[in-house]
Amino acid sequence: MLFRQIICDQTAYSDPAFASWSYAATTSAGKPKTLKLDARLEIEQIHNVHVANNVRQWIAKVCRLLDANTPTNGAVFEVRQGYKSKDSKRQNADIDNTAVAWSKGYLPIFAIFSAQIDTDIVLRYRNNRSGILIGSMADDPTISLYAFMKEMLGYDLAAFFMRNSQTIRSQVQDVVQTLLSAS
Repeated sequence: MLFRQIICDQTAYSDPAFASWSYAATTSAGKPKTLKLDARLEIEQIHNVHVANNVRQWIAKVCRLLDANTPTNGAVFEVRQGYKSKDSKRQNADIDNTAVAWSKGYLPIFAIFSAQIDTDIVLRYRNNRSGILIGSMADDPTISLYAFMKEMLGYDLAAFFMRNSQTIRSQVQDVVQTLLSAS
């Protein structure tokens, strides 16, 4: 929700719905289902001209790195805190989302807030033409989530976490204490 709100604020979308993205699919039992990704940069709806130009250039650069054609509509994001699992079912579902995103004219991006992701998973996703932004303090906005947020969207996410670290820490401690006391 934080990531999507920052996108709404920094793009100056006229409607917050532009920051969301979902698509219809069918289960193995033949029932319809809706799958949602966490955020979207819809190029034609970005009213902040500086951000729109940055995003266009960034998408083109990521596509060159992935050896992929530049999509027509923008980028969609699956946001995660970390990625420690080597769960092949999760990876296969992610790759399915990637294929659908491309078919709908979007560059699929995994935004991982921490740096917790194995190199082999990064390679698998990139080989399937997905961008991955990780929570590193690198200066490259095609690799670092923090550099992407700051350079492309004009929002200093690292500074946000620094400003709010005490509140976040306190809330996490409260949740952990509540969970531990429930057993």
